[in-house]
Amino acid sequence: MGSLWLLVKRYLKPYWHFVLAVFALVVGQAAANLYLPTLNADIINNGIAKGDTAYIMQVGWKMIGVTFLSVLAAVLASYLAARAAMSFGKDLRMAVFYKVQSFSRAELNKFGAPTLITRSTNDVQQIQQTTIMALTLMLMAPIMAVGGAVMAVRQDVVLSYSLFIVIPVMLAVVGYLMYKGIPLFEQMQIKIDNINQVLREKIMGIRVIRAFVRESTEAARFDKANRDLAENALRVNRLMAFGMPALTFIMNVAIIAIVWFGAQRVDSGAMPIGNLTAFMTYVMQILFSVMMAMAMFIMLPRAAAAAERVVEVLETEPSISDPPKPVRLEAVAGFVEFRDVEFKYSFGAEPVLKGITFSAGPGTVTGIVGSTGSGKSTMVSLIPRLLDATAGCVCIDGVDVREFSQEDLRSLVGFVPQKAFLFSGTVADNLRFGNPFATDEELWEALQVAQAKDFVEAMPDGLYSWIEQGGVNLSGGQRQRLAIARALVKKAPIYVFDESFSALDFRTDARLRLALREYLRNATVFIVSQRISTVMNANQIVVLNDDGTVAGIGSHRELMETCDVYRDIVYSQLSKEEIA
Repeated sequence: MGSLWLLVKRYLKPYWHFVLAVFALVVGQAAANLYLPTLNADIINNGIAKGDTAYIMQVGWKMIGVTFLSVLAAVLASYLAARAAMSFGKDLRMAVFYKVQSFSRAELNKFGAPTLITRSTNDVQQIQQTTIMALTLMLMAPIMAVGGAVMAVRQDVVLSYSLFIVIPVMLAVVGYLMYKGIPLFEQMQIKIDNINQVLREKIMGIRVIRAFVRESTEAARFDKANRDLAENALRVNRLMAFGMPALTFIMNVAIIAIVWFGAQRVDSGAMPIGNLTAFMTYVMQILFSVMMAMAMFIMLPRAAAAAERVVEVLETEPSISDPPKPVRLEAVAGFVEFRDVEFKYSFGAEPVLKGITFSAGPGTVTGIVGSTGSGKSTMVSLIPRLLDATAGCVCIDGVDVREFSQEDLRSLVGFVPQKAFLFSGTVADNLRFGNPFATDEELWEALQVAQAKDFVEAMPDGLYSWIEQGGVNLSGGQRQRLAIARALVKKAPIYVFDESFSALDFRTDARLRLALREYLRNATVFIVSQRISTVMNANQIVVLNDDGTVAGIGSHRELMETCDVYRDIVYSQLSKEEIA
C-alpha cells in the first residue's frame, strides 16, 4: 500500500482541486441519502398515520428536491473523479515512459521488454481504475457507514445493538478475502508479464517460427501461459465469489432479525412504525457500505501490487546519467581516443574489453575486426555512451564522453546499429529521425550515398511511402541502407557503422563504401565488420582477440605482416588472388 500512496502523493497532487471537489460532492450526496429515510419516517409517523395530506405533499416535495440534489452531486462527483483519475494515469504513464527512455542497456536487460510494456499499460490501468473507485466508493462507504450508524441510533438505541454483531462479522469476511487475495493478485500481474513475453516473441519471430515449422510448439507455449493466467484468475474469482454471497447472507439474516425484534417493539409501542422503516433503511445503507468497501478491497490488492511494480521502475536509477555540470564544446572536430579502456558487464566475471588504447581523427576510417564475441560492438557502443567504460576512458577532442550530457554527446555521433530497426511511418519520417529539419533534397542525397535511391524511387509514393513497424515490408538489405541514410542525414562529426553492411551484396557494399569515403571525408568513421573486404582499405584496422584485448592496430598491409590473428581472418575469407 505504501507504493500506491507514494504514487498518489507524487502524481495525483496536481489534481487535488478535483479531489477536494469530489470529496465535497460525495459528502453532500451522502448527507442527502442519510436525510431521506428520516423524511420518509416523518411522512409515515406524522402524515400517513394522521391522514394529513398537506403534510405528506410538503415533505414529499422536500424528498424530491433532496433526491435531485443527490443525483446531481453523484453525477458531478463521478465526472470530476474520472477527470482526476484519467489525468493521474496519463501523468503516471508519461513518467514511466520517460524513465524507461533514460534506461541504459543494463536496466533494460534487468527488467525485460515484456514486463516494461505491462507496467506502463496494464499496471497503470489498474491503478487508474482503482483511483476512480476510491474517489467515489471508498469516500462514500465510510461516510455512509458512520452516518448510517449515528442515524440508526437516533431512531432506536436498543435495535442499534444488532450492529455491534453484524458489522464485525462482515469486516471479518472482508479481512479474510484480502488476506487470501493479495498474493493471488500479485501472481496475476507476473502471469500477465509471461503471456506478453510469449506473445511478443511469437509476433517478432513469426518468420523463424514458420521457417522451422514450430507453430504447434509456440501455440503450446502460449496455451501454457494462457492457462496459467486463466487458472490464477479463476482462483481469484472463486475466492471473491464466496465474498458477495457471504455478505448478502449476513445482511439478510440481520434484516430478518431487525424486522422480528423491531415488530415486537412497534407492537409494544416502544417505537413508531416510521422509525422502524427508517432504521431498516439505515441498516441497509450501512451494510451496503461494507459491501462497497469489499468491492473496493477486491481492486485494492491488485492496484497495490501494480503500484509496487511501477514504483520499482520509477525508482530505478539509470547506470548512465548526465554529469552535474556537463561540458559543452563550441566546435567539435571529432578526434576520438580510447585510453586504456576496460569494460565488464555487471553479470560477467571477466572483462569483455581490456587495455584498449588507440585514437582516430577526422578524415580517417577505422575498421574493427575480430571473431564473434570478441567485443567489437561493445567497443563502439562506448563512444555514444550506450555503455560506460568500467576503467579507462573514451574521449572526444580530449574530453571524457562522461563529461558531456547524453543529448549533446549523441548529437555528435551518427550511429547505425547491428539491427537496422525502422519505425512505422513514411520513408521521410524515418530519415528525419536524427534531423527533423532536413529538406527533401538532403534526404535524396543521403539515399543516393546509401545506395537506396533507386528502390525508394520505385516505391509507390517515393519518400512518402509507408514503412511498417520494424521495416517488415522491406528486405534486410533495404532496411540496412535506409538505416545508413538515416545516420547520414544527421551530418555528425563522428560515424559508427556496426555490422551495417552484412545484408548487402559485395557490389552494393563496394559502391556504398566508395560513396561514403567521399561523403564523410571530413568525419571520423568507425566500421565494425566481419567482412575483411569491407575494412581492408581503412586508414587503420583494430584487431581484437577473443578475450577482448588488442591483437594489432595498423593498415591492412602492416597487419598482414605483423598480426597472426588478422592473417588468419583474411585467409579464411579471401583467396590469394583477392589478397594480392
